[in-house]
Amino acid sequence: MEKSEKAIFTNLCMVYDDLGNILVQERKKQDWPGLAFPGGHVEHSESFYQSVIREVKEETGLDIENPILCGIKQFQTENDERYVVLFFKTNKFQGALSSSDEGEVFWINRNDLKNYSLSLDFEDMLNIFESDSLSEFHYYKDSGNWEKNIF
Repeated sequence: MEKSEKAIFTNLCMVYDDLGNILVQERKKQDWPGLAFPGGHVEHSESFYQSVIREVKEETGLDIENPILCGIKQFQTENDERYVVLFFKTNKFQGALSSSDEGEVFWINRNDLKNYSLSLDFEDMLNIFESDSLSEFHYYKDSGNWEKNIF
């Protein structure tokens, strides 16, 4: 059995305030449409911590501080690479909000999510972001069908 495998690392960050609001992005790309949290790919040799700070800055204009790793999502790609999404969250930020080519960013009240079109599995991922007892979202194939586990 192989002890190593190819992997792709990405991140998502839930930026929130103390008034019950979360920062979301209305994604322009049609491969994963709907509201999502800002995030993106980890660059070669970049730390996971630094990557999420950079991605949030690029996509929202905000400078975040103290992003806390709070979960993970993973699945195998068609090329048999492990695709890993690291979940971070923070309520420490500053700067002026500005959208990017990735999509429009805006604040919404957490309770108003039901009024929006959400990206695939956003609600399951949100449960992990907000939970003290959940940490992993795992997709796998069973008899050719995608299944999921949430631990």
